[in-house]
Amino acid sequence: MHGVSRKTLVGGVLALLSIGARADTSNLSAVANFHDIAVSAGLTAPTVIGEERTKDFILETTGGGVAVLDYDGDGRQDIFVVNGARRGETPDQAPLSHLYRNNGDGTFADVTAKAGVVARGWGQAACAGDVDNDGDVDLFVTYYGRLVLYRNNGDGTFADATAGSGLPATRQRWNTGAAFLDVDKDGHLDLFVSAYVAYDDAARHPPGSRPDCFWKGRPVMCGPQGLAGSQNALFRGKGDGTFADVSESAGLLKAKPAFGFTPLVLDYDNDGWPDVYVSNDSSASLLFHNDRKGGFTEVGLRAGVALTADGRAQAGMGVAAADYDGDGWLDIVKTNFDDDTTSVYRNLGDGSFEDATIAAGLGGNTRFLGWGTGFLDMDRDGWPDLFAVNGHVYPQADQVGGRYSYRQRKVLYRNGGAGRFEDVSERAGPGIAAATAARGAAVADLFGTGRQDIVVNNMHAGPSLLHDCGSTDSNHGLALQLIGTRSNRSALGARVTVVAGARRWIDEVRSGGSFGSQNALTLQFGLGARAAVDRIEVAWPSGAREVVATTPADRLVVIREGAGIVRQEPFVAGRIPGCPAS
Repeated sequence: MHGVSRKTLVGGVLALLSIGARADTSNLSAVANFHDIAVSAGLTAPTVIGEERTKDFILETTGGGVAVLDYDGDGRQDIFVVNGARRGETPDQAPLSHLYRNNGDGTFADVTAKAGVVARGWGQAACAGDVDNDGDVDLFVTYYGRLVLYRNNGDGTFADATAGSGLPATRQRWNTGAAFLDVDKDGHLDLFVSAYVAYDDAARHPPGSRPDCFWKGRPVMCGPQGLAGSQNALFRGKGDGTFADVSESAGLLKAKPAFGFTPLVLDYDNDGWPDVYVSNDSSASLLFHNDRKGGFTEVGLRAGVALTADGRAQAGMGVAAADYDGDGWLDIVKTNFDDDTTSVYRNLGDGSFEDATIAAGLGGNTRFLGWGTGFLDMDRDGWPDLFAVNGHVYPQADQVGGRYSYRQRKVLYRNGGAGRFEDVSERAGPGIAAATAARGAAVADLFGTGRQDIVVNNMHAGPSLLHDCGSTDSNHGLALQLIGTRSNRSALGARVTVVAGARRWIDEVRSGGSFGSQNALTLQFGLGARAAVDRIEVAWPSGAREVVATTPADRLVVIREGAGIVRQEPFVAGRIPGCPAS
């Protein structure tokens, strides 16, 4: 996290851009009105990661993710928030992670114990997918030294199925991000798990004990530089809920140990096979290209996504993908440490990317330490906007003061539609402005309104649920839920193209991403003034291709592989409880 990334990395150009980014916005109109309605919605349990105001070891700094999934199949998105622990606690003493069931009235009920998701420990990340293709989405959670697979029983409860699954339930490995994917497109989900600092180094060196354990002249926890790294793991799914470790045969162990945080699954070269990008902290990030034989070749440096344009390794945290410029190729965004920017890698369509951070308008913010990130079309104008949640790893940041702080506000960029974003954070409501020590974040339409919400996992505080309480535009949208039959049931890896007139939008169904988190498996598209789309094209992981003809907007459309549209539901109108009265 520190070391390379805490130096003056970006030079005078970014310093000038940063000054420009602080221009007066008092006369500009609001673009959104995001409020944090978590408390009124019932999301209240705090996340605990080490001590609150002291962080003696790197284990206490990373925090956890959040997953959004419809675990009970009622058509409403539920929320799972990963919890951690404190040093010195036994596993039985650690707090629980929390599963919140969507009540359908703007509130959630904590059903953690009732649903049986009761594993404890230093939680890190969560992802979702139907591992046994029984129609009920399963849940996977990573921990420091532990993995937990929850099999969905189909009755509103889960069973801890780790034992007998082939997954190493306990191993001296600091597991971080995770994602389900179908590497070989055999219809069975596989599992990719990244790892951070080597297990023994997670709590080995106290602040100031080594020359590189200082920040801004103050002694701080050590790492990751100077500590040992780890390698990624791949578990091949057998289709019956069990897995086999194929990390070596799949080529993952050819990449040297690094400090991995979050895997992002995307088909970056449009060849129909899922690839994996991994954000690494204080080391070059990795891009694993699918070799179509069940394995990968690491091509990050060759593809231009391992380093910055000037050849610097960054402290990468969160990752997200979208076709932000509308050219039909998925681009990558990565959040980084402070004194650096969030990175934008624009897909050139030839297997390579360019570092478009400055050209995309993201060069002005160097004061934030970014974590969870994602795309959402907040105004549904057809251009995906970008957000990042932030928070420092050093409580000492408050002592340094000035532009540095431990708790930090979010950042929201509006997509101008010409390959460039505008920072609209100060015009997006109090939920964006509120400062927290944020970590994981996930995007979902939690209330069926056709607009996306953001759920944030905060260190030593309850979650945030950011809902836009002031949406007044007349734009249209479309939500798509896919159900695989020949493909894996969750349709992970399916590529969707929505066509309306001259515009084409693409997206993929994916597990994992952001920072150790899981967005809803339902895809959302803003359509602008278009009240219908001409067609929906689905490229299923099985290789099948399906086209759905003209579809009205402002609804959820459910498509089953081979059967076309099987259900449609209009979006819900009205004010969400928790929003202030207008």
